[in-house]
Amino acid sequence: MNPTSDILERIAESSKSHTDGVFTRLYRYLLREDIYFTAYKNLYANAGASTKGTDDDTADGFGAKYVSDIIESLRNLEYSPKPVWRIYIPKHNGKLRPLGIPSFRDKLIQDAIRQILEAIYEPIFSDDSHGFRPGRSCHTAFDRIKYGFNGTKWFIEGDIKGCFDNIDHKVLLNILSKKVKDSKLINLIGAFLKAGYMEEWKYFQTYSGTPQGGILSPILANIYLHELDKKVAEIKQRFDSNEPKKYTEEYGGICHRISTLHRKSKNNPDSPDREKWIAEEVELKRQRVKIPVYQDNNKRICYVRYADDFLIGVVGSKEDCVEIKAELKDFLAAELKLELSDEKTKITHSSESARFLGYDVSVRRSQELKRRSDGVKQRTLNGTVMLNAPLKDKIEEFLISNGYGVRTADGRIVPIATKGLRNRSDFEIVSTYNSQMRGICNYYRMASNFPKLDYFVYIMEYSCLKTLASKHQTTMAKARGDRRTGKRWGVPYETKTGTKTLIFLNMTDIRKSRKAKLDNVDAVPKSVSKQNEIKNRLNAGICELCGCDSEPVVVHHVQSLKALKGKSAWERKMRSIRRKTLIVCETCHNKIHNKTFC
Repeated sequence: MNPTSDILERIAESSKSHTDGVFTRLYRYLLREDIYFTAYKNLYANAGASTKGTDDDTADGFGAKYVSDIIESLRNLEYSPKPVWRIYIPKHNGKLRPLGIPSFRDKLIQDAIRQILEAIYEPIFSDDSHGFRPGRSCHTAFDRIKYGFNGTKWFIEGDIKGCFDNIDHKVLLNILSKKVKDSKLINLIGAFLKAGYMEEWKYFQTYSGTPQGGILSPILANIYLHELDKKVAEIKQRFDSNEPKKYTEEYGGICHRISTLHRKSKNNPDSPDREKWIAEEVELKRQRVKIPVYQDNNKRICYVRYADDFLIGVVGSKEDCVEIKAELKDFLAAELKLELSDEKTKITHSSESARFLGYDVSVRRSQELKRRSDGVKQRTLNGTVMLNAPLKDKIEEFLISNGYGVRTADGRIVPIATKGLRNRSDFEIVSTYNSQMRGICNYYRMASNFPKLDYFVYIMEYSCLKTLASKHQTTMAKARGDRRTGKRWGVPYETKTGTKTLIFLNMTDIRKSRKAKLDNVDAVPKSVSKQNEIKNRLNAGICELCGCDSEPVVVHHVQSLKALKGKSAWERKMRSIRRKTLIVCETCHNKIHNKTFC
C-alpha cells in the first residue's frame, strides 16, 4: 500500500494541473494509519501537546491502539468532536483574545484533514496570500510589497471586523463543496465547526467562526478568504490598463530641446554661441530630473493579504480607491457575510504611511540621482517602497509596557531595572533580554530605518545591567565588570561539557544575523523529510525502559525536559536521550503515572 504522503503529493499535482477540478472519496484517507503518525509528528513537539482540553487526553499514551480506536470510530461514522476549552490571552492593546484548546484526539484528526485540504488548496491559493501557508510568512508579504508596489499612488488598508469569529459555517461548507465532493468529509468538518466550547464549565454552541487555536482554523480561514483574493484579482483584471507608456508633453519637449542643443554644439565647434548652447543644455538636464517622465494614464492594482489583514496599492485616483473599497465591502457582506470596517479601512496617500502588520509602508518621492553602471544618472529611489519600523508606536511602547524603559519629561526613553526579572538566575535574565532583542530586530530586519534600532539595543543592554545590579545590590559598572569577557560581557552557565558563557547581544551580532536572513528572503524551503522517527520507534515494539517486546507499546510524553529532576530511571533515560518522548510498554507506562517506577 502506497504511503498516504505519496497519494497527497499526487493530489497536489492534480490540483495544480487542473485548477477547476473536483476531488471525491477523500474520507477514506482518514482511515489510513500512517496519516495519524504524520499528524502526531507534526503536533507532539508543540508546547500545547501536553495541554488538556475538555478531557484528560494529551499526546501522552499515543500508540497503535490509540490510532486504531480513532479509525474504527471514523469508519463507523461514530466519531463526535468534543467542545474546545476556551481561555483568553491578552493582546498588546489590553484586550483579550479567545483561544480554543481542542482535545488531543481532535487535534490529530484535524491535522489529518488539514493535510488533505492543504494538498487540494495550496496549489491554487493566490500568490498574494501569505498567512498560515508553508514557506510563507510576514516577511514574504513585506517582500511582495517592497518589490511589487513601486509607483503606488494610494493605499487601501483592509480591516475586516472580527473575521475569524464571524466566518459563516454554511458559506464555508458551500465553498468547500465546490472542490470536495465527499459528504462524509464535509460533514466531519461541519461537526468540528459546530462542536461548541466550554467556558467556566458551561457549554456554549458555536454558530459561526473558526476557533483560534484549532489545527483546522488557519487552512479553513484561507479557503474562505481565497474568495476575497479571487474578487480582488477580478477587479484588477478589469481595472488595470496595459497601454504603452507615453512621455509627458513637458518631458518630451525638454528632451527634444536637449537633443537639438547637443547636435548644434557638436556640429558647430567654432560657433561663438557654442558655450551658450552647452550651458543651456546643462541647465535643461537639471530641470529634466524634476519632471515626471511618463503620463499618469496607466491604472494598476497591487494586493497582498496576510490572514485577515490586506493592503491594496492603487495607481490611480482617490475616487478609484473609494469605488474599490465600496465594491469589496458589498462583496464581503453579500458573499462572505463579513463586514469591512469603514473607520479602520483607510485610504491613505502613498507619500504618507499606511500601517500593515506592524510596519509603516510608504512610497518615496526622491530626486536623488545615482549613476548606473553604464554611466547614466537616474532617480533610482523615486517611486520605490519604503518599509519602516514604527519607532514611537511599537518600539518605544514595547520598552515602556515591558518595564525596560521609562519616558522622561523631555520625551526621551531611559533604561530602568525590570522588577519582574530580579528573582530569576543571571542566565535567565540575560537570555530573556537576548531573545526579546532578537525577536524585535528579526521582525524589523527589512525596515529602511533599521539602524535606528541601535537606541533600542542600548536601552535593553543598560536595562539588563541595571536589573543585574539591582539583584546583586551593586553598581551597574561593577555588574558589567564582573562579567566581562574580552571586549564583551556575559554570564556563565553549566553544561555537560563544562562552563560556557552566554554573551549579551550587540548590534554587530544582530546586523550579521539580519544580513544572513535578507540574503535568504527568497530561498526555497527545504523539502520535509518523510522519515517518521516516532512511527519507527513504535513499530519496533520494544520498551525503551525495560526492553520488553511482548506488550503493546505507547508514547510517554512530557511537556518539558527542564521539569524532570532525574530522580527516577525513566526521567534519567529521557534526559540522557534528550527527547520529550519515550516508547514504553503498558506496564512501565502505568508505573510512571502511578509514581511506582523506581
